[in-house]
Amino acid sequence: MHDVDGLTLSGNVMFSWPPFVLGSLILAVLLTMKHLGKTRKSLRFLRAAGPLTGVILGIAVVKLFRPSAISVVGEIPQGLPGFSVPKGFAYFTSLIPTAFLITGVAILESVGIAKALAAKNGYDLDSNQELFGLGVANISASFFSAYPTTGSFSRSAVNHESGAKTGLAGIITGIIMGCALLFLTPLFVDIPQCALAAIVISAVMGLVDYDEAILLWRVDKKDLFLWTITFLATLFLGIEIGVLVGVGVSLAFVIHESANPHMAVLGRLPGTTIYRNIQQYPEAYAYNGIVIVRVDAPIYFANISYIKDRLREYESKSELDGSMRRGPEVERVHFVIIEMSPVTYIDSSAVQALKDLYHEYKSRGIQIVIANPKREVLVTLTKAGLVDLIGKEWYFVRVHDAVQICLQHVQGGPNELSRTPDSLVEGKRGFFQRSNLRKEEATVDLESGLQTSSSSTSSDPQLQEPLLLQRGNGSMKEHGVKK
Repeated sequence: MHDVDGLTLSGNVMFSWPPFVLGSLILAVLLTMKHLGKTRKSLRFLRAAGPLTGVILGIAVVKLFRPSAISVVGEIPQGLPGFSVPKGFAYFTSLIPTAFLITGVAILESVGIAKALAAKNGYDLDSNQELFGLGVANISASFFSAYPTTGSFSRSAVNHESGAKTGLAGIITGIIMGCALLFLTPLFVDIPQCALAAIVISAVMGLVDYDEAILLWRVDKKDLFLWTITFLATLFLGIEIGVLVGVGVSLAFVIHESANPHMAVLGRLPGTTIYRNIQQYPEAYAYNGIVIVRVDAPIYFANISYIKDRLREYESKSELDGSMRRGPEVERVHFVIIEMSPVTYIDSSAVQALKDLYHEYKSRGIQIVIANPKREVLVTLTKAGLVDLIGKEWYFVRVHDAVQICLQHVQGGPNELSRTPDSLVEGKRGFFQRSNLRKEEATVDLESGLQTSSSSTSSDPQLQEPLLLQRGNGSMKEHGVKK
């Protein structure tokens, strides 16, 4: 089977020199006319006249030499099919799978070529409008026994290279095609298929962005791999299969990235209360006995197993071996602080997995600490009972607040490790430790030794935030902050 429009061949097809030579000559003529039309204003008409010239040249060669090796279009039934309404649905059930497949391919092809042309010409694309037009066209055409309608890569490329700018070009093309089917079909008999292939190749070459491959090589090898796979699949298997392969590989990449989210061990930047990725900031230092982990993605059933495995790895301090560490020497990890500010969503499967992880850690004397969860995440944790399980006193609005409390436990030895944050420093309050009355109290920063004054305000006991420390003129003041 030959598919000239898609530039693909399937089946056992032998290579033949005559159509290859004729197609190459017509392609050279088309490219020359296109180049002259782009570079010289006086010859701009050559750009639009190129496809017609290629067809005329092909017909002339066939008429003059009658080469048997060059296949032609052949006879085309004259006229248009009449209006008809389906009278039976005997094949409805058997056609459903095929209809879904054709619909998916049609949508992918139409939106794909539309995006390519929109990017090339610098205009916005409304995908919903494209799909609406595609649906109306297919419903209307079905009453005239038409093939499924979709946006053609090759036809759109020819239309674009001919200089079409608006939808009016499609209307004019439709009128001309209708007239041709009614009156001009005898003229199509001797059109060489290689001439049509040359026209399509010439048009599509203008849509190939070679710079994109170079950019992908520099930026992301994974995207280059996807680009290459889609290109090869389209070249050898056809547009439909190529598009499906590209979408399938893209979905595989998305699933892989979703199931393997980025996580980072955090350390404190010297002279600040800011905690950043120790791999990105080598000067950041960690604390003995405390592991601070940031999860940079929503937590749900697809990635919770990966997150649990990484947390177990971090517990072994493998990620901390090359970083600077401070604090008293301890034999093992006592606290795992999970920085949850990037986490926008957590589902029930992830909550249950965190409960299991909490019990696993608890059996080894390790306390989970939660820092800066978003409101929606905190509500989910509260409803699931994880807040009460871990302990409300182990929720903090800042990583630094959590580190200060954990440091007091680590520095105090075994006796301090068994105490709660409330009994250590009342000024370091968690999410659920606001009092209804304002009161002043002094706390001591473990590292700076500065005297601080603190105040508290009342708020929703379920979603309140602790006091944030702000450095003033030689003092530390605490202010309630609303998000």
